[in-house]
Amino acid sequence: MIYFDNSATTVPDESVLNSFVEVNKRFFANPASIHLAGKQAEALLEKSRAQILSILGVPDGQVVFTSGGTEANNLAVIGFAQALRSRGNHLITSEIEHPSVLNAMKYLETQGFEVDYLTVDEQGMISTEELKSKLRVETTVVSIMHVNNEIGTIQPLAECARIIKKCSRALFHSDAVQSFGKLPVSLAGDGPDAITISAHKINGLKGSGLLAFRKGISPQALNFGGGQENGLRSGTVAVADAVSLAKAIRISALDEEQKDFRYWRNRLIRFIEPYRDAVILAPDKAAPHIVSIAFYKVKGEVAVNFFQEKGITVSTSSACSSKSGAAGHVIEAIQLADKYKNGVIRVSFGKDNSEQHVVEFEQVFAQFMELLGRGND
Repeated sequence: MIYFDNSATTVPDESVLNSFVEVNKRFFANPASIHLAGKQAEALLEKSRAQILSILGVPDGQVVFTSGGTEANNLAVIGFAQALRSRGNHLITSEIEHPSVLNAMKYLETQGFEVDYLTVDEQGMISTEELKSKLRVETTVVSIMHVNNEIGTIQPLAECARIIKKCSRALFHSDAVQSFGKLPVSLAGDGPDAITISAHKINGLKGSGLLAFRKGISPQALNFGGGQENGLRSGTVAVADAVSLAKAIRISALDEEQKDFRYWRNRLIRFIEPYRDAVILAPDKAAPHIVSIAFYKVKGEVAVNFFQEKGITVSTSSACSSKSGAAGHVIEAIQLADKYKNGVIRVSFGKDNSEQHVVEFEQVFAQFMELLGRGND
């Protein structure tokens, strides 16, 4: 099988799996316990935390280990909004965020917060002029994702950060789940104040993620208990999850160039562009590992099943909305023509892919278009 659904989840790295098993065997004690075994587990946990913060460029920052990207995004949006409520109740995000951000914003609207949703163009790009125009004295949190999970659009985080810092006192959070390990991501300099990372998008394990943020800021906790993770996420910390996540981050950080992905993406764009009735979404602005294709009057499920029969796994836009059958909010936001809306598939590369896989995809793509009776120009 050729697996091209790495934006949904990646194959766990063998060394990450080994770390998880080894830590569970040797450092199984509760890291909050005061006996020697507990102290050893705590030391390993804090070593992992320090490694991650060093890679993110803020050794004096803070990491909260979570169950994944959704929990980390919830903690960032709701937690920071609640923590900063004395300053104001205005928040800003974009129309194409992951549901874990959008639904957190909608929840805050029910709690008396006011939210502005930035529009995007046909390639999924926000306007920094619109961002600037929406910032107010009472704006407390801006959350803008780095790479869109459905069409791969890369937002200009550094420019956003400069505008936000110049024009407001708002905290800047970015969902970096789709970008970390594929593009440079840092909390230092013109980076965001807080970012979200998920393990299973970078060859780590499902059920593990984190929220990292700079020194001097802190969200309000969303759950309550024994006060673990500096009171921000009560409950016994899963040391093996944290250590294996740190391992996945170290591996990803070393391989962030991913030059092959860019080459493969450009190759696919050149191959597909001559075909009538197949459109590349965000051809100029997307991340190197994501290629989204919309077919004219063909359901995405039909294309997915055809490729599946030929041994190639692709997805319909995002895994989170793939079972709804309706066009996703991202596709609606970029105002894709109706005749293409339900025919979107996403091809996303991972470290186990090769150029030969791309060649085989091209061959199957040509067969699919021939079956539909739609050749190239």
